[in-house]
Amino acid sequence: MASNLPDYVASAQSVPQANRIAWFRSTAQTYAGIMLWFVFWHEIPVGQILLEGSGYSAFRGGTLAQGLLPAVVAVVLAALICHFLFYLVPGMLGMKTGLPLYVVGTSTYGVHGGLLMPGFLMGVLQFGWLGVNAYFSAKLLASTFGQPVNGTLHMAIGVAWAVVAAVVGLKGVRYVAAVATFLPLIPLVILIILLVTTIGGVGQFDNQAVVDAGALAELVNKDGKVFKATETLDTFSVIALLCSYIVGFFATAGAAGTDFGMNNRDAKDVQLGGLVGIAGATIFTGVLALLITAGALGSGKAANLAVLNPIDLMPDLVGAGTAKVFTILLAVAAFPPACFSSFIAANSFKTTLPKVHPFISCGIGTLASIGLVVSAKAGDAKAVFGIIGASFGPICGAMMADYLLAGRKWPGPRAGFNLAGWISWAAGFVVGANLIPGMAAYNPCPPMAAFVVGLVLYFVLAKAGLQSKTLEMPPGMHTSR
Repeated sequence: MASNLPDYVASAQSVPQANRIAWFRSTAQTYAGIMLWFVFWHEIPVGQILLEGSGYSAFRGGTLAQGLLPAVVAVVLAALICHFLFYLVPGMLGMKTGLPLYVVGTSTYGVHGGLLMPGFLMGVLQFGWLGVNAYFSAKLLASTFGQPVNGTLHMAIGVAWAVVAAVVGLKGVRYVAAVATFLPLIPLVILIILLVTTIGGVGQFDNQAVVDAGALAELVNKDGKVFKATETLDTFSVIALLCSYIVGFFATAGAAGTDFGMNNRDAKDVQLGGLVGIAGATIFTGVLALLITAGALGSGKAANLAVLNPIDLMPDLVGAGTAKVFTILLAVAAFPPACFSSFIAANSFKTTLPKVHPFISCGIGTLASIGLVVSAKAGDAKAVFGIIGASFGPICGAMMADYLLAGRKWPGPRAGFNLAGWISWAAGFVVGANLIPGMAAYNPCPPMAAFVVGLVLYFVLAKAGLQSKTLEMPPGMHTSR
């Protein structure tokens, strides 16, 4: 009976077909804005920063150590994984039901478990995104005043950035949209200008020279500790590292495809929105970041062959004054994604914690973001994205298994806590976060491993009878379209 459903499920209404909008007015442009965010693409040639505040890689030659081709292949592969494995099923579920993620997720995790997973978890992890956004945006702004990374001005701007973004997000989608209309075009224009400036040097790029320069690069932190790259990535490691980084970055946005799909008209909208806004935009920004870096190093315009960060290369490419302007603009353009993270978190907490005032729940989350900023933990983007990938990799995998087992439709809400979903998530998170000692050496792409574990284990557990029973759905909730 529908009366067995909790209020948040029983009261859910499918978005009417008349209110659906085209893919290029919703899904594509929103996802493209996320992938244009400088925090995503500026570390792609680097792979992993040797020491925050430098453009040096922790690996000799970064992800360009084996030349352009392996790195480009990795970006394309990761982009396709994001679209076909992490986004497409949630997007199709949203389109077929017209319902949001926190309702659709009740088939995988149960009507009681669905509040926590993926609903509450989605909100919590958004504050990790907010912390990373605030940290790197504040870093750019502080650098224009000649202030050091993790210095007083950097931290002050980061705290203010997180607070203001959280307030805008709490105000609602109208306020978020007001700051997001044209700002995403800024990084697009900057990337194109940098590409035009450097494209002539791509043919002269010498990856061995860059590897040799990386071997000589050395940094000393304020405590006197010496940092030096000691490892060169082989071709497989380049592909695995970039896939891990990109998929980890995208994981929560993939599950959120449900909320975009619920506003799409048909399957074609879901596909085109993802192919253009996710796969296309990821390939565009990721490959341009690689080409710009290779061109700068190959043309001789770069003063230091060990610097692989496109943003750190800007003074050599366009001059110090223009680079400062570009830096400020990139930071300003990063504000809408921060507001979107806060907005998604606020909506999640309003649903999953209805008795707690959003200013309290989101305030606590914002304090956590501030903690990530002032501790500088948000500066390790790869680690933050790794946790996000470990958390949502098994969710996307289990949702795919649930969708396929139901005959490519939403089976409806399930009672209580669906053990097949929870066990598969727990196992996937353990694998994705490399919680077992020694596992990291055999797990080159943790987010994908987490996805596979979630997919396979859910399928096995469902076949073993560990799915809870399906509850009757009230009018307005659809299982197929």
